[in-house]
Amino acid sequence: VAMETVSLEHQIQSVQRHITFLKKEQMELLHDLHLEILRLQKHCSELTHDLEMKELEARQQDVLDRELEEKCRAMEAQLQEKEKDNLELRKELQQKETLVAALRSSLRSKERRFLEELKRRSHRVTILDTELQKQTEAAAY
Repeated sequence: VAMETVSLEHQIQSVQRHITFLKKEQMELLHDLHLEILRLQKHCSELTHDLEMKELEARQQDVLDRELEEKCRAMEAQLQEKEKDNLELRKELQQKETLVAALRSSLRSKERRFLEELKRRSHRVTILDTELQKQTEAAAY
């Protein structure tokens, strides 16, 4: 009986040591788990913050994109208006160039008639001058 009691005491002490060891291991494991939970919570907070920042940036980029699209549409409308004005100015320029060509042609025609009239009158002056010289010589003789 005494042997069995010693053996039981040894077994109880062994079980108590195992229980103490397991409690210590469990405490370390719980501590490590708490640290891991804190690290994961911190990481989760950082990721949430990053996600919120990216969403904010995406919303800001969307606003910028919309503003740029509106500006592009306005610029395209201005460009179309300028092209329309340009076309009208080209038509007007073409009409004026046609008018200038017609005026040049008319001017050349009038210049030719003027030169012909000038030649005719010059010839007439020469004839009259010759007659005048003859009459002057006849009167002087």
